[in-house]
Amino acid sequence: MISKGIRGAITVNENTPEAIENAVIKLLNEMTKRNNIEIDMISHAIFTLTEDLNAEFPAKYARINLKWHDVPMMCFHELSVPGSLPKCLRVLIVVNCGESFTPEFVYLEGAENLRK
Repeated sequence: MISKGIRGAITVNENTPEAIENAVIKLLNEMTKRNNIEIDMISHAIFTLTEDLNAEFPAKYARINLKWHDVPMMCFHELSVPGSLPKCLRVLIVVNCGESFTPEFVYLEGAENLRK
């Protein structure tokens, strides 16, 4: 068994706990669905938010809403690069998997522009 990372990102409509919660749930649900991820496969997750998003910790909603109680998670601010996408939440989910596993990265809402 090896570990592989799965990247994802989504833009958040506004800097409120509710908007961050909705974005986290939408993104993580889509990432786990597209990659057939079960909770026990997840080694850890790292969240970043742009500096204009600070109303709540995204890991909170993974724990509460998706039952990621035993998944180690950390939240950080994304590097503030001039001209970068505002109100963007990014995540790196590291999973334990077989060598043949091919991750599908997920970019939603305005974050779709990050990978065109």
